[in-house]
Amino acid sequence: MFDPNRVIFFDTTLRDGEQAAGVNLNAAEKLQIAKQLAKLKIEVIEAGFPAASPGDFNCVKTIAREVRGVTVAGLARTKEGDIRAAAQALTEAEHARIHTFIATSPLHMTHKLKMTPEQVVSEARSAVKLARSFVDEVEFSAEDASRSDIDFLIRIFKEAAAAGATILNIPDTVGYAIPDQFAQLVQAIITGVAAPAGVIFSCHTHDDLGLAVANSLAAVRAGVRQVEGTINGMGERGGNAALEEVVMSLKTRADIFGLTTGLETTRLYPVSRLVARLSGVAVPPNKAVVGANAFAHEAGIHQHGVLANRETYEIMRAEDVGSVPAVMVLGKHSGRHAFRDRLETLGYQLDDDQVTRAFETFKRLCDDKKDVTDGDIEAIISDQVLAITPEHSFELKAYAVGVGAGLATATVVILRDGEEMRDAGTGNGPVDAAYNAIKRAINFYPTLENFSIRATSPRSDALGETVVELQFGGVSAQGRGAETDIVKASITAYINAVNRLYTQAAARDIKLLAEPLNANRC
Repeated sequence: MFDPNRVIFFDTTLRDGEQAAGVNLNAAEKLQIAKQLAKLKIEVIEAGFPAASPGDFNCVKTIAREVRGVTVAGLARTKEGDIRAAAQALTEAEHARIHTFIATSPLHMTHKLKMTPEQVVSEARSAVKLARSFVDEVEFSAEDASRSDIDFLIRIFKEAAAAGATILNIPDTVGYAIPDQFAQLVQAIITGVAAPAGVIFSCHTHDDLGLAVANSLAAVRAGVRQVEGTINGMGERGGNAALEEVVMSLKTRADIFGLTTGLETTRLYPVSRLVARLSGVAVPPNKAVVGANAFAHEAGIHQHGVLANRETYEIMRAEDVGSVPAVMVLGKHSGRHAFRDRLETLGYQLDDDQVTRAFETFKRLCDDKKDVTDGDIEAIISDQVLAITPEHSFELKAYAVGVGAGLATATVVILRDGEEMRDAGTGNGPVDAAYNAIKRAINFYPTLENFSIRATSPRSDALGETVVELQFGGVSAQGRGAETDIVKASITAYINAVNRLYTQAAARDIKLLAEPLNANRC
């Protein structure tokens, strides 16, 4: 039932968030995030765009089948094929929603859609009617609303509501709005549409001017009761509204908003870490609510104040967002129960087989390290347990590197379907040489778009975690590797990215390359 005193949250991390440059989540990773969003008690999860690709369709279908207690939404243009694909993907959802949209600004209608306003209204009306024939919840969005004519917006929203839309979404698609102006737009739409009782108005804001959260909060004060956004604000260009910032603003300044939410805010920090780890998009240390420095105090006067009374410099408690540091140290004497408990604290929800694989890897790592940090554990999960590779994947068997004055050499041995391929390469350093050797061995030469390496903790025995992004033939994929040897971590990440390129290409029916060259070339 609609409660005018409560704000609900629509998470689009798995759809709009994944559109961020360089982000490439596989099905297992998306399912992990969806399960944690459900534990956060997010009301709606937009699981993907089913008509976009077979992979997206299957991800939406899997999440709809396996994640309970939430509404699962599928995005669809106002095209009949999109809506039918969304309906089919959502058939097993406990609660299903089709989210259909069409652009309404003169700029988009003229140059992108090449449609008249009358045609846009007609298509929106037909799309909502078709979607409503499949599900009870239909959301209609007017893309680029903040640059649209107000009278036209009121008209199209009225038509959508009359056709059966239960949620009317007002997007600031390109982050163009200013809070005061956006609040006026929202208020005018709500008043002008005068929608039937139970219809919820929603906002979807982008952060191109750094105002996504401010615009969402302004829209809430103007009357919207659904806020759309992503964890960590991840998304295209400057990103989306960061849901953790919106919910904590509503909670911390309840004196201003006077509204409630149903989110379990103590799950915010674990979910933030999970999304950052699996997406490869790091959370800046100064990020509000979930950044590493959000509750850190270094200045002496601040430290003195906090020691006297935390409220002197903390407007919310770290415990409220679940960022209390763990004090239990895991090592080779730790048991499976303690290990699983730590996994859940970090935001993972794994099945028994996945826990077993992770625990075995953890125990092997304990032979190399006295203590294993949270960062090490997260690296184990994201880089090994959740990695999905194609049926015929490449695997590292052995490698050797040598570094001299101005020259590095590397030899690699790669396995594929039991076939051994080896080759050698040179480069500016051991990693560059190893990458050149891999490319020669498998006869595949993708472009390295991004490369980063970091330690999983400040300790000298920390795992080195490498993230690479490869591109070939219009397909891109991200790979990760975590090892105590940073060269091996870099090689593992590269091979992981190659395997993911194959997965992405297969989903799009694209052939990447010819068969590898003869084995044992060198």
